[in-house]
Amino acid sequence: MSGEVDERPGVPRGERGATAVTDRVVAKIAARVAREALSRFAESVGHVPPGRRTPHVSTSVRRAPERTNAGRDAESAGRRAVLGEARLHITVELGYPSDIGAQCAAVRREVTERIRAWAGMEVSDLAVSVERLHSAHTRHTGRERVR
Repeated sequence: MSGEVDERPGVPRGERGATAVTDRVVAKIAARVAREALSRFAESVGHVPPGRRTPHVSTSVRRAPERTNAGRDAESAGRRAVLGEARLHITVELGYPSDIGAQCAAVRREVTERIRAWAGMEVSDLAVSVERLHSAHTRHTGRERVR
């Protein structure tokens, strides 16, 4: 063998390929992170019946514009490349009584951080909606309704 093994074709590094993250992947990451964030609130977790489809995430991803040489120089200076921008709407079901604002804020904060870290995307818009509140007093336990 000769020293030619280490030589590569004359294609510049930035033109060899691209990484794309789909809407579905971003939605799965966001749903998992939101579930983890809500699991830390013990007062709420016990009231939501098991098997509920929560959280539900709808997302829209926009790829980052093509970078110029100036963008590549900024990357090499230590900043991580941003692959695009995500807009998310997360629907959750929470236990009641609980701190609804704190739970929604935790979901927003953690989803934004993890989407940036795991998918390399910025979150431009994130809405958290509470679809349903579950109370221990309203669960069907075979008894008559509490009035």
